[in-house]
Amino acid sequence: MAEASRTTPGFIGEFFTPEFIADPYPSYRWLHEHSPWFKVPDAPLHVAVRYADCQELLRDRRLGHGFRTRMTAQFGEDVFARHPAYKGLGNSILLMDPPDHRRIRGLVAKAFDARRTEAMRPRVREIAHRLIDRFEEQGAGDLVALFNHPLPVLVICEMLGVPEQDHGRFVGGSRIAGRIIDPTPMSAEELADADERVQENHAYFSALLDERRREPRDDLLTALVHAETEDGQLSYDELIANVSLLFAAGHETTVNLIGNGLVALWRHPDELAKLRANLDLAPSAVEEILRYDSSVQLSGRTALESFEFREQAINKGDQVLTLLAAANRDPLVFTDPDRFDITRDEAKPLSFGGGIHFCLGAQLARIEADEALRILLERLPGLELENAEAPARKPTITLRGLERLPAHW
Repeated sequence: MAEASRTTPGFIGEFFTPEFIADPYPSYRWLHEHSPWFKVPDAPLHVAVRYADCQELLRDRRLGHGFRTRMTAQFGEDVFARHPAYKGLGNSILLMDPPDHRRIRGLVAKAFDARRTEAMRPRVREIAHRLIDRFEEQGAGDLVALFNHPLPVLVICEMLGVPEQDHGRFVGGSRIAGRIIDPTPMSAEELADADERVQENHAYFSALLDERRREPRDDLLTALVHAETEDGQLSYDELIANVSLLFAAGHETTVNLIGNGLVALWRHPDELAKLRANLDLAPSAVEEILRYDSSVQLSGRTALESFEFREQAINKGDQVLTLLAAANRDPLVFTDPDRFDITRDEAKPLSFGGGIHFCLGAQLARIEADEALRILLERLPGLELENAEAPARKPTITLRGLERLPAHW
């Protein structure tokens, strides 16, 4: 859509285009300039663009997910019986509202506290080096398949307690996820595929949880089984759904973070040179990658009651979309927001969300990306990406990442 003819209602249609998926940031910049908080005409949908608005809305207890109510209203009372993928989401903390969200998140959060998470850093390093040992001599290959994907998969497998002999099942699994949480509806084929994958994962984790009931270990699966069987704080469906969620959420966004970061660095050779010269800039580089090209582009909420925000009426049941990636380029918060600067020291990006749904694995993702960048650049000094200007992107809107990243070294 040409700049001169663009309108706010027309912008929403851009969410569906390959051009938007390839580069949404010109559209976000236009919204900042022309329409940073708006309601979509003839639709119960409000869109927030500015950093302060997104931050406030993410913390607003008048907004929740209302997932079960929305799904039954849209697809009928038997939607969860017909579609395991939707049933799993409905039983996961990702789309739960209080008090159930509070009850289950409290059980899981202990595994991701700062001390335990930082204690994983040496293991993250070991896994990263082991992966490079396996492919270094090849001289070329797809970094997503060889490194970006297996690194966080293997880390979350170890945290959960997935047996080593089963790691290959997940390392070799699908690298394209996220469509089910996109604001655009899935096709019948996509939904059938999601149902099948969820059923497979649920069957696997169900068997593994049965094993932990018989033979407890010092891992997250055992802790969750204890909560189900002894504390009675988890139902069986909630247990399975949240174990599956922890596995998926524990690696998917980190895969994307590492890939988006490598592309951003190669598109900005001066910043790449800074990092190569001083690898201790890696944590700062990770923060800038999170801001500049967020793995999570947006987060949606449902109004649990009617209220007014920024002089705009929001009715109970309306949808509110916070464009996190646009907020991360808010010129009111970030100096020269479209510039990639790994030494930037400004507000924290909103890439991990906010409020009660702030990402549990945020610190783990930061550690994994930090170590991944350090070790890749140290071990592969001749690393060069082959298509950083136009990489193959996953066909998803909510989660932004790469399908492939060909490189040589």
